[in-house]
Amino acid sequence: MAQRDALAQQVDYNFMFWLHLFLTMLSWFIPVLFWWPIVLVAYCTVLLQFVVFNRCVMNKEHDLDDDGDFTFYAFLLEQIGFTPDRPKTKVIVRKWIYVFLGSVTILWQVVLKQDHLIHFKDIFAAIGF
Repeated sequence: MAQRDALAQQVDYNFMFWLHLFLTMLSWFIPVLFWWPIVLVAYCTVLLQFVVFNRCVMNKEHDLDDDGDFTFYAFLLEQIGFTPDRPKTKVIVRKWIYVFLGSVTILWQVVLKQDHLIHFKDIFAAIGF
């Protein structure tokens, strides 16, 4: 499967695909959105799935075959016309992106003392909890 064209994939564009896309895009913004310990737990959870299952568990739910060096990122990039180096993309996605984003989170919130934008305490107060 590693060399198969992304356009030949029979991906099911179901709820799980759109949730996966949303969470993937959100992962790039959460360093400024949520409190840093929550962000780090989220990133560690993503990395842990790669260690334990050696795959993204969400890919299976929308029938993306991620055998070999194929990843959701590679699929998305190939869908819009880019041709990433799949093995390098896999290493970056499964080892370094979330470490980098976690570092950005610590830099932004702890070192630079910037407040996160979403405060659950305020949300709960607004809805009466």
